[in-house]
This record gives sequence, structure tokens and C-alpha cells, in this order.
Amino acid sequence: MQEEVTSIIAHMAKSHCEMARVLEAKRQSIFNIAHIVTALPNETIQFEGTEAIATNSIDLTKSVSAYLSSLADLADAIGDHLELVIKEMSDTEEE
Repeated sequence: MQEEVTSIIAHMAKSHCEMARVLEAKRQSIFNIAHIVTALPNETIQFEGTEAIATNSIDLTKSVSAYLSSLADLADAIGDHLELVIKEMSDTEEE
């Protein structure tokens, strides 16, 4: 039984590492986009219009929100899995 619990924990750890890797990739792309935005000059530049600027700002906000939501989902998944592991471990110790 202990080997099965250890195996499950190992698989969950691998899954969490993969989720963290995906989130890190998202973080890097959002960081790069934010860096580009801050590198824009403060002078008035003629873009395609205010509608294009608003659209790009909305897209950036959506990306940041999606990243933060993904972090929250990862934290929830880790919490759920740890709860199951602790419950299983406490059941094993009682036997």
C-alpha cells in the first residue's frame, strides 16, 4: 500500500512540474509583452487609431488575467491532491 501511495505522489509531483512548466512559459511570454509595452516611447505616435490601442490593451489584460487564473488553478490542484495524499497517509497510519 505504501508503494502505491508513493507512486501516486510521484505521478502527482510530475504532473505539478508539468503544470508549473506551462505556467512558466506563459509567464515568460507575458513578461516579454509587458516589457515591449513599457519600452514604447511616451511621445504621441500615430498608431492605427485608438481602437487598435484599446484592442491591444484588452488582449494584454486578458493574457495577464489568464496567467493569474492559471496560477490559482495550479494552487487549487496542488491543494486538492495534497488533501487526498494526507488523507491516504493518515488512513495508512491508522491501520
